[in-house]
Amino acid sequence: MRAAILVAVLALIVVTPRTTATTALRVCADPNNLPFSNHRGEGFENRLAEMLAREMATHVEYVWRAQRRGFLRETLNAGACDVVMGYAAGAGPAQTTTPYYRSIYVFVTRASRHLAIDSFDDLALRRLRIGVQVIGDDGVNSPPAHSLSRRGLSANLVGYSVYGDYRTDSPPARIVDAVASGAVDVAAVWGPLAGYFAARQREPLRLSAVHPQADAGLPQTFDIAMAVRRGDVARRERLEQFIRERRNTIDALLATYHVPRVDASGAVRW
Repeated sequence: MRAAILVAVLALIVVTPRTTATTALRVCADPNNLPFSNHRGEGFENRLAEMLAREMATHVEYVWRAQRRGFLRETLNAGACDVVMGYAAGAGPAQTTTPYYRSIYVFVTRASRHLAIDSFDDLALRRLRIGVQVIGDDGVNSPPAHSLSRRGLSANLVGYSVYGDYRTDSPPARIVDAVASGAVDVAAVWGPLAGYFAARQREPLRLSAVHPQADAGLPQTFDIAMAVRRGDVARRERLEQFIRERRNTIDALLATYHVPRVDASGAVRW
């Protein structure tokens, strides 16, 4: 009898299917890059990943790497993770979704200065120290740096790396800190960085979108999407569905992070 019971139990163990946990949402992200992401989950890309994971009835697992040269090669395209929550639409060796926001470079000044600068052609720039972002380990300049240099303002420019000192918290914030402290008079900063860090300064700052939005063929606005590996069609379609169905929620989230968004008409919402 005992042998028969044991055989029956073993049979149940063999034929009863195991419950398989839902595959985690594996996200490639920078651990020190607010307002986008950090290891504490404080960025809006962290929030988007959590929102997406909830809808997929799973959880987020991060693969952390500084988002600079080699980021995609060593994370997404190496198969270490499956999704990048924020990437320039159509850029790089990845497949991107429909953009979920479009942002713009902005001028940042101290409100108390009453400079009201919003154009690369403002003559006041000729007498001001102008902070610009330097992109890449090789010192590639940002679009505003090129536009200002074309106007003979190279001597006025002060460069701030978008990477900065990675041993400090949120190194991209230094260019906005420089405006608040008076180290520079004005800075041309990528919109999401400018909006987020300006709102956290004790010194009131003024933000205005740069004009023109396309300067002699050089765009100052960029579409931001999510990215997957090339050929990962099913995952891309799932992200497309998420963006399509949650577009208003995503836009509201971006607004809480003070991200300037450019609509189809070119108008900027803050």
